Amino acid sequence: MFRRTFWFTAGAAAGVWATTKVNRKIKQLTPESLAAQAADKAIETGHKLKDFALDVRDNMVRREAELGGALGLEAPVDPDLPVQRHHAVEAADPAHPNTYRKLPYNSNNRNEDH
Repeated sequence: MFRRTFWFTAGAAAGVWATTKVNRKIKQLTPESLAAQAADKAIETGHKLKDFALDVRDNMVRREAELGGALGLEAPVDPDLPVQRHHAVEAADPAHPNTYRKLPYNSNNRNEDH
């Protein structure tokens, strides 16, 4: 009698355990649950990318400072020397310093539709 009771209890416990596991998996595979998991992964990936970009920016600034120090770009300027200014685009009219000449646009792109 004891043996039958033991196996009956063990079978019932195994059935309850298996049913619980199956129900959990079914709930994980519902469309709402899958959408929530995907959203959580996307947010987590976004945070990782943001952290990576901030690390790259910090290291870039640090390296530029190292290079500037090594090249002497951060050295104090001798007051007897004239100030050198480098402009990427020359001013078109000296009377209007905020206006710049525009470069001509000649497209040599052969992939354009004609």
